[in-house]
Formats: sequence, C-alpha cells, structure tokens
Amino acid sequence: MDTADLGLPVTVPSTALFTDQYELTMLQAALKAGTAGRRSVFEVFTRRLPNGRRYGVVAGTGRVLDAVENFRFDEGVLRFLREKGVVDEETLDWLDGYRFSGDIWGYPEGEVYFPGSPIMRVEGSFAECVLLETVILSILNHDSAIAAAASRMSSAAGDRPLIEMGARRTHELAAVAASRAAYIGGFSSTSDLAAGFRYNIPTVGTSAHAFTLLHDTERDAFRAQVDSLGAGTTLLVDTYDVAEAVRAAVEVAGPELGAVRVDSGDLLLVAHRVRQQLDELGARNTKIVVTSDLDEYAIASLAAAPVDAYGVGTQLVTGSGHPTASMVYKLVARAGSAEPDAPLVPVAKKSTGGKTSIGGRKWAARRLDADGVAEAEVIGTGEVPPELAGRQLLVPLVRGGEVIARESLDVVRDRHAAARAGLPLSATQLSRGEPVLPTEYAHVPSGS
Repeated sequence: MDTADLGLPVTVPSTALFTDQYELTMLQAALKAGTAGRRSVFEVFTRRLPNGRRYGVVAGTGRVLDAVENFRFDEGVLRFLREKGVVDEETLDWLDGYRFSGDIWGYPEGEVYFPGSPIMRVEGSFAECVLLETVILSILNHDSAIAAAASRMSSAAGDRPLIEMGARRTHELAAVAASRAAYIGGFSSTSDLAAGFRYNIPTVGTSAHAFTLLHDTERDAFRAQVDSLGAGTTLLVDTYDVAEAVRAAVEVAGPELGAVRVDSGDLLLVAHRVRQQLDELGARNTKIVVTSDLDEYAIASLAAAPVDAYGVGTQLVTGSGHPTASMVYKLVARAGSAEPDAPLVPVAKKSTGGKTSIGGRKWAARRLDADGVAEAEVIGTGEVPPELAGRQLLVPLVRGGEVIARESLDVVRDRHAAARAGLPLSATQLSRGEPVLPTEYAHVPSGS
C-alpha cells in the first residue's frame, strides 16, 4: 500500500534519468539505423546466487511498476539532455513522446527464484524496452538482496518478530526501499517513518541512549518516558549497569512494563540474566528486545535465549554481506525487421568468462515431488509441457503499457512465506551450500 491508498497527496518525479547514458546513445544510433522499432524481448535473471545462499527472493516489483509508469521525459529532463549534448534533436523529439506501450511479465513479488530464473520479461520495441534496463535492475537488485537477507533472518527468528531499524546505515531513500523489502521478507515493523508513510508498514520506536544521558539519573529518564508513553513502553536498560537499570525500570513502570531493550554485551548471557531478574521482580510478562549488529547467524545463536524480538539494522540494509542480487537485463529475442508480424529470432551473448546467456523467450515452472515439495526450477522456450502447465511462474504485470498487477504488501509478504514453506527443508539452513533447487532447461533452441 502506498500513500495514495491512504488518501494522502503524492508527488511522483520522473524516473527517466534513473538510467545510464548509453541507454540513450543506443537509442539514438538505433533510430538512425532504422532498428529501434524492432520488436524485442528482454529478460532479467541472475547467473548465480550469492555464495552460500540457497534461494533468492523477488522484491521490488511494485516499485518497478511505479518507475515504468513515471518514466517520462518532461520539459526539465529534455532541457538537461539538450544542454549536456547527450543525444541529438531527433532523439529528443522521440523521447518527448515516450510512453512504455509494451508488456511486462514477471515472477510474482515475494516468490523465490534460482539461477537462470527469468524473473522479469519486458517486451516491446527495442527503443522503449532498452531505456528501462537501468532503473529495473537498480530496483530489483537492491530490493531482492534485502528481501533475501530478511527472509534468512525471519527463518532464523522463527515466531519472534523482527524490527527493521537500518535507516541510519544507508542512503535515506534506500532506507525506505529496504524497509519495504524487509517487510516482504518477514519483518513485522520498521523504525523508519518514511517507510510507514509511503507503504503503510507498522512503525515502532521509543528512545535511545541520548534520552537517558539527558536526564540526571536513569530513573528520571525512565519516569519521563513512562509518564509520556505509558507502562507498556520499551525501556533501554544498557546505558550504565543493566541489573540496576532493570530494577529501576520495574520500580518505575511496575510489573506491567511492556519491554526492555538490550543493545550491547553478550546478548545470550545478558538475556538470561535479565529474564531471571524480571521474573524475580514480578514482571513475568515484560518482553526482552535485543539489538546490536545482528545478522541471521547471531539471531540463530539466540534461538535458545529468552528473547522476544530482534531489532536489525546494518546487516539487513546491506544484504547481510550481499548488497546486490547480481541480476542482469539481456536481450534474448528480437524481430528481423520493424514489421509488426516479423517473427522473433533468439539472440544471446556468447562471450567467455561466465557471462553467456541463453536466447529465446522463456517460460518457467516449478516442478513438485510426490509430497508437493518443490524439486526443480524448469525453464524453457516454446510449448510448456502439459505436466507443468499449471505450475508456471510468470504472470502478466503490464499489458499494452498499462499496469494490471497492483498488490498490497501484505499479499506479497504472505506469498513469500508460502513460497519459502514450499521449498525443501534444507532451504532454511544457514550453512553454506548450493541452491536448494536445481535449474533444468527444456526446449532451448540449439545454438542458444
């Protein structure tokens, strides 16, 4: 859900300059060569998952649809391109009327993917499709990396909620996108109000160490916070001495204190001590929230600790060591002329060094075993085998330039939970390993 769903005003700038210059110079050259109008098929995929990851998570699709809708060369953008001499007047005239009029198919947002999966397919003229390459990759690479890290953390956390709190560790706009991706991956809330405003993600937050240091005593700080926010608030107890702070917190707020937060130290040891102390003080329902540079491995190590929620920042918004999904946007088929009925011809990059691609407009399906568990990602061209017809993964997102697949984040979030649950159990292992599903190719044209 975005601010339009909330009845709030939205000012959406053009996304046309979220691109690399060579997209425009290719357009100019293709217009002069008479090839710009050739019907073309581009696909987004990754050749490999980050080292040790068992699956990827498709995230950012909703933001891609927004970006495509707002990819417009308005007066200011055209003036910039003219003043900088980026392209010639003929190309500027063409850009002035640019509206994407093609079709986009893709894996539903929240779905999982594997090496070679055609995560998104963009179809239209070469000219209108090539311009979208950079912005599509920028969004999908960032959001999918964050969502994959979030999914691993969510799996490690089990039923315990996760709070996204990484806004201060990344670019201010990336922070909003990261919150959205984290929510898809299984986080339940964010500290970032911009993300709450833009996407209606639940927001949380109480106080930092500065608030405690502001007051003459820790007890004074706790009293001020409880007087303002009520006994159900969360008090930060590791500014000075944790044991003394827990005692003061319960004395100030009473046994109905909502939660305490621990942000430093040996979290496993401290959590056990704090839980014991809270119980002894009669605050048996007071929860323990832990923060402090957590990642999926640290969260897993706290599985046996009496922790009720985790707050994660830096490791989440940087993809837990993998800040990109390494997706690419490749031309896989094009017509031999600009005639509307010209047949598509598979094309593919053949260079060495692990950067080859497979030509042809592809379909993808997930084959299940006898128990209904996914066992392979099957990708092919041409006709889909009858046994896989009901398991196809790509769905229409844009038809004739019109977005037809708007979804709420809660639908996407639930889809991811279901997709992850449908994978073999080894998908959630944090130990390094190969993708949990093999990628199989069927009906791929010879020479591709």
